[in-house]
Amino acid sequence: MNTTYINIEKEQNGKIQYLTEVLPQIPTNTILYKKLTGLGATYGELKADRNSIILEPNVPVIKGKCKDPKHTDDNLFGVYENVTVERIVKYLQASKDKHIKLLSTPESFSKIKSAFDELDMDIYSTCYLLFDECHKIVKDVDYREDITLPFDDFFMFENKGLVSATPLDFTDPRFFKQRFQIMEVQPMFDYAQPINIYHTNNVLQKLKERLDRTGSSSIFLFINSTETIYSIMQKLDILEQSTVFCASNSVTSLKDKKFTNAYSDWDAGKMKRFNFLTSRFFNALDIELDFLPEVFIVTDTTMASQSMVDPFTDTIQIIGRFRNGIASANHITNTDYNFSVRSKAQLQYMIGVFEQVYGMMKTYYDNATTDEARDAYKAILDTHPFKFMLNRNGEKNWFKIDNYITDAIVQGYYNSFDMLAKTYRQCKSFKASCESQIYPLGDLERLKRENKSASIKAKRKEIVKQLEMLKGDETSIAMEHKRELIRTDAFIVEAYEELGREKIEELNYSQSKIREAMILKRYNEKRKGSEFVEMVKNRFKAGQAYELSDINKIRDEIYALMNMPFIKKKPKDFLGSFFQIKDCYKNRQRALFLEYEKL
Repeated sequence: MNTTYINIEKEQNGKIQYLTEVLPQIPTNTILYKKLTGLGATYGELKADRNSIILEPNVPVIKGKCKDPKHTDDNLFGVYENVTVERIVKYLQASKDKHIKLLSTPESFSKIKSAFDELDMDIYSTCYLLFDECHKIVKDVDYREDITLPFDDFFMFENKGLVSATPLDFTDPRFFKQRFQIMEVQPMFDYAQPINIYHTNNVLQKLKERLDRTGSSSIFLFINSTETIYSIMQKLDILEQSTVFCASNSVTSLKDKKFTNAYSDWDAGKMKRFNFLTSRFFNALDIELDFLPEVFIVTDTTMASQSMVDPFTDTIQIIGRFRNGIASANHITNTDYNFSVRSKAQLQYMIGVFEQVYGMMKTYYDNATTDEARDAYKAILDTHPFKFMLNRNGEKNWFKIDNYITDAIVQGYYNSFDMLAKTYRQCKSFKASCESQIYPLGDLERLKRENKSASIKAKRKEIVKQLEMLKGDETSIAMEHKRELIRTDAFIVEAYEELGREKIEELNYSQSKIREAMILKRYNEKRKGSEFVEMVKNRFKAGQAYELSDINKIRDEIYALMNMPFIKKKPKDFLGSFFQIKDCYKNRQRALFLEYEKL
């Protein structure tokens, strides 16, 4: 695509020129790359001397603009869920002497089309179609497929365009066939925003420390996971001081947890000290405050992968929500060295291989001679990576392909602190200050991610080390960390509590020896016969054969360990109470095979 440039100046009073001062109307077949949020591209289209349909990514944006006093006389009408075709028809009939200014979600565009058809109006020549925040098409299509539904119609409009401060590359060939141009805004001043990047292995602890240093005014926290938001509110004991702005289904989920300060629409009147917002509010929304808030972006790559933000899109958009500026921008995050770092070219090559293999399997499926073969090929096709890059009708969805590439590249940013810091420093929208703080207890997340080749003994040594560090610490952070250790390896935590570090080390972290020591300790303390049964089952396993001489030896060892009198029971009599047994030979010696446990 060809690129043209528009210069934007900053006036003497510090205000930035509105886009309409240098571009009264967005030309057709244009992708407007604003670079800066709040330049007034949507405002300009709503004021433009033409009929307009503007597609907005989320409902709160539409509701906000329809309520905005600046548009009282602009004949705005919002279209989203529960707005009927009949209401749109009535709006169009009442707009004969006014410019049509429809704002709609992509999913509701079909209702606008139906209303035009009902009135026998040619939608394609009547209106300019503008897709606002067009990067969301790529960002959201993996979980919101219908966001691309308007595009078959989009390319039929005589006048159309897309706009974003952070557009992503589109590979859909229709953009090239219709010779779309990129119109790029060039700010003629330093527009980089200072931002603090805090890399850590304990996101919660770092967030707590930073929040403890903030003032008493409202704080905004952008986290794309309501589960993570609720967990943070609980662990930091700030439920009563918090409000959550999220999607309606998440509002319901939070209310099920007895948290009532959750809303699906932005409302400054609902603000509290801590204001949490999910990705529904990352874009287009105008937050106008009479104070400068501190803004936090929180990412936990381990517990909520969807909380990863793209510095080139998401971070810019989040900070751009605050039309009157902010006190500080902060991104607290961990990283994961297991994330692959791949270039766009490498990912495109992978997708090419996916498509080739999928096509081959599809050929086998189409030509299968038996139902069994067709079912087998269908099972492979249904789970194949390329299947998720197709529309419901089986055609290639270019936006899903763009999404796959974008997500993989963003995930690569979080491979390490160095990679993330480099990414932020490459983004011209920021002046990044980066620091990394590693907490001793933060190694828990590494333990969770260790691969199967890692030593269980090494993991357990680390857990015991962390339990020693937690000794005597009864803070909420410490208690939550201990619960995480239990979820990671309940056995070694229980052993530590019963035996202590020195005894576990003396037993060289042997699970069977540790278990025996725990059984003996319980026996000596409680003097209950069940401990003897546990000891026998720990030393003898069903499904195995034992030589008679070994059985006698182990029996005597158990008696000694349990401080019990030596009763010279025959091997059959000794084990017969606990296992179903039968005679056999092992190493040419008489033995007993333990078929299954009786107790």
